[in-house]
Amino acid sequence: MAAPFVELEVGERTVKVTNPDKVYYSARGETKLDHVRYYLSVGEGIVRALYERPTQLKRHPGGAEGEAIYQKRVPEKRPDWIEVARVTFPSGRHADELCVTELAHVAWAANLATIDFHPWPSRRAHVDNPDELRIDVDPQPGTTFADAKQVAAVVKDVLDELGFVGWPKTSGNRGIHVACRIEPQWTFPEVRRCALAFAREVERRSPLVTTAWWKEERGERVFIDYNQNARDRTIASAYSVRARPDATVSAPVRWDELPDVETEDFTIATMPARFGELGDVQAGIDDAVCDLRKLLEWVEREESEGVGEAPYPPNFPKMPGEPRRVQPSRRKQV
Repeated sequence: MAAPFVELEVGERTVKVTNPDKVYYSARGETKLDHVRYYLSVGEGIVRALYERPTQLKRHPGGAEGEAIYQKRVPEKRPDWIEVARVTFPSGRHADELCVTELAHVAWAANLATIDFHPWPSRRAHVDNPDELRIDVDPQPGTTFADAKQVAAVVKDVLDELGFVGWPKTSGNRGIHVACRIEPQWTFPEVRRCALAFAREVERRSPLVTTAWWKEERGERVFIDYNQNARDRTIASAYSVRARPDATVSAPVRWDELPDVETEDFTIATMPARFGELGDVQAGIDDAVCDLRKLLEWVEREESEGVGEAPYPPNFPKMPGEPRRVQPSRRKQV
């Protein structure tokens, strides 16, 4: 008979893993216990990625190939040592989201069938002021991960010219994410507008790139999703496993190795050895704070040239300066 649970000592906590033998990833047969132990193996990295950030949980109770549940609110029935951060939404409602400050918090959430962790780009002490600018390089149908890597090289060039330090990682699926630390003194609309100005500069330099919000206008190009910097939008964190049969991982990489990597190089089977050898390749991220004022100058230049806002996601209220939020094909019919 399979064990109903096992207990793991994680720091000063004891974390129970229920149904430890349940298969979560079909390609190699990794179990729920393998899943939790993976997160323990990259503990320093995953805690750094989530530390003090309101975090949404993407849960798959049936395993990686089962239905996803996006959970913003942590369960009311939880250990008294679980920490939370309160956030509010455009609707005016609020939620107490998981706020990781130690590895046991991650293990506890992994036992709840959390496959990947989706942190805010801000921290509990200043929820409305991001300390991270996110550059989401998202290949569209007809483009590939190789195209994303080509675009990421242009992103690196633009960051270097700005004097910014960017920290790349595979998304764990088809794309690439680049994070830049900033001072937490700007609002979400300001940071998002800077991300848009940055994306447009990359678009000017590469015919592979689009910043078109409407999918029908993107074509076979790589989209830089500036709206990932809008409030309450999240992406999978560094070291998060993705909900795929092969258990790929959103893997931090060095710029010099990015051209040669593939998404499938990094899984819960391979990442522990890499982490054991290299440690967290993003260990210096919190010390490399970039000056957002340089991008704000780009925003001012665009505004003076008549290049303004772009559409927000559909769940947002109409935002100041935003153009009509209507699909181009529908607009033409009016």
